Amino acid sequence: MRNNRKFYVVGAITLTIVGLAWFLFNSHRVRASQLETPLAETAPVVLAERRPISNLLTLSGEFRPFQEVDVHAKIAGYIRKIYVDVGDHITAGQTLAVLEVPELSAQVQGADAAVRRTKDAIRRAQSDLNRAESLHAATHLDYTRLKQASVARPGLIAEQELDDAMAKDKEGEAQISADEAAFSEAQNQMDIAIAEQKQLGAMSDYTKIVAPFNGVVTKRLVDTGALVQAGTSSNTQALPVVSVAETDLFRLTLPVPESAVPSVRLGTSVKVHVAALNRDFIGKVARFSDDLNEETRTMHTEVDVPNKNSSIVSGMYADVTLTLSNKNGALVVPVQAIRHSGPQTSVLVVNARDQVEEREVQLGLEEPDRVEVLSGLMPNERVIVGSQNQFRAGDRVVPQVVTAKNQGGF
Repeated sequence: MRNNRKFYVVGAITLTIVGLAWFLFNSHRVRASQLETPLAETAPVVLAERRPISNLLTLSGEFRPFQEVDVHAKIAGYIRKIYVDVGDHITAGQTLAVLEVPELSAQVQGADAAVRRTKDAIRRAQSDLNRAESLHAATHLDYTRLKQASVARPGLIAEQELDDAMAKDKEGEAQISADEAAFSEAQNQMDIAIAEQKQLGAMSDYTKIVAPFNGVVTKRLVDTGALVQAGTSSNTQALPVVSVAETDLFRLTLPVPESAVPSVRLGTSVKVHVAALNRDFIGKVARFSDDLNEETRTMHTEVDVPNKNSSIVSGMYADVTLTLSNKNGALVVPVQAIRHSGPQTSVLVVNARDQVEEREVQLGLEEPDRVEVLSGLMPNERVIVGSQNQFRAGDRVVPQVVTAKNQGGF
């Protein structure tokens, strides 16, 4: 009996030891399995959202003044005084320089004297005409009375006396015609003298060289005492006095490609970025040629950009963003979320089980930092951005939402 008890005790101890060994062995396997299971990687994701999107086109151009001209003298002369220099701001009608033309003053005085002389000639001719008309009236009255008396009583008036009266009457008529012609000639001479006086007066006004518009002096080519030729002369020595440019408004010339021509509209506001100033300006499409250059297949287009604070300088380059089309409520994702494989495009989506799925998508409008998704994606789905090569379909990940600031404003 005692031997049987010992046998049971030994058996129980043996079973306990075996069970404990089995438990320790399985615990070790579980811990080893847990250590071998890799940790899930963190995946940066953004939510697909509906937002406005535009089809944009960026073109480069060079600023040039809205107006820029060389100001010439209209008559030849010496520079008596020049009032402006390079960089001076001017207003329309402002006197830039004054010419000295000695012979012009004498010509003006001669023209004034000719006008006075013709006025005197007109007064003399008028007086002669009035006197001739008065004399003719008297002689015509005498002839009429004599003729009436001769008709009433034939033979009372001698024929010779009647003929003399008629001759004086006709002579008076001829004198009136001559004096009228002299009066008309005097008036014509007056018109000629006044025209010459006006011409010389205008030339006298031309001694003042004035600004054609508001702007700034960009060049000064003469100094006091210099002889300048008339700008209308074909002489190659007819140099301009100054060059002026209107800089309150600039033209920005753009070569718009053929594909974008139908979207160009007059009056459209555009964003103009000047890299040299690191500033953005608002311009307006003001004019375009409405035809294509056969060589470049582009259309000459001009954008007007105000320059009220004079920060833009002629010759600066700028980038202009043209909006070709707009769409509100488009489903958009960052361009970093798009995967390209030949003609196909896809995105990596983290599903509700935090597993990666690859979706083929169709794209629409595209901006520099985001793109429209037409199909293959739903709003608020989580899309992986950046480092896409380290993820595969079926991977379990820890999604981390990326802020708009970190995605370039998305």
